[in-house]
Amino acid sequence: GSPFTFATTLESEYKSDIYGERCILLGAVHGIVESLFRRYTAAGMGEEQAFKETVECITGPITKIISQQGIRAVYDSLGADDKKVFEQAYSASFGPALDICYEIYEDVACGNEIKSVVNAGARFDRFPMGKIDGTRMWKVGEKVRAKRVESDIPMNPFTAGVYCATMMAQIECLRAKGHAYSEICNESIIEAVDSLNPYMHARGVAFMVDNCSYTARLGSRKWAPRFDYILEQQAYTAVDEGVPADSETIQNFINDPVHDAMAVCCDLRPSVDISVGGAGSDEGVGVGGARTEFRSVKTA
Repeated sequence: GSPFTFATTLESEYKSDIYGERCILLGAVHGIVESLFRRYTAAGMGEEQAFKETVECITGPITKIISQQGIRAVYDSLGADDKKVFEQAYSASFGPALDICYEIYEDVACGNEIKSVVNAGARFDRFPMGKIDGTRMWKVGEKVRAKRVESDIPMNPFTAGVYCATMMAQIECLRAKGHAYSEICNESIIEAVDSLNPYMHARGVAFMVDNCSYTARLGSRKWAPRFDYILEQQAYTAVDEGVPADSETIQNFINDPVHDAMAVCCDLRPSVDISVGGAGSDEGVGVGGARTEFRSVKTA
């Protein structure tokens, strides 16, 4: 997914790649939107609007802004009141997301995560991978996409705060583990907004996840519920209890050096976007393109 060549090593690449797809690239974003959809509908929001305020918001305006201007530009695009909502959501979500990010990275680094993939592959004859887009939320999403007007997709500051916090948590973990900024930007930001989110925007979560490798598909299914659970149990409860945004956490976000690194990456960004057609379209589908049918088989 990178539009540029960057220095890495085999060890650094496999760690950041397998880790990233379990975090914001696939697993975390799935967990985020599921948890937020439930939160918004429980508060009385209509289902179609809730889908717009979660999935559509992330794959639409948030993805576009980050792709072209970087993560901080999402915050900068908000008005004063919306910035306060963003800050509270970001502050509450960053720590819990970082907890899961560290757990994933260390499971990848020690070999546990790949061992679980091998074990799952050996069980495919008895326990194949199931569908991940059959719930009410994703059925509602089909209706929303059919009626979509891109310019009408809302920017929800709470959704933006949760998503950006989780993306920044992934970045912080990679930085702490010694990865270079070029690799951090690619595995945490560019692949999300320029490669993968457009697939979910086109046809939903399964189209995004299941166009990836078995390793990624299994990892996403395993870790999405962990992000979903920790955000609901720790981040959203803190917001509901009125815990104020932590000023140091917000200042660290605003002043994070990754924004300067990403500015360089944005300068190297091609002028064209990935093109994937929606339901009924063969754009981006076919030989060398996206899969529309998914299965798992016994690998040994």
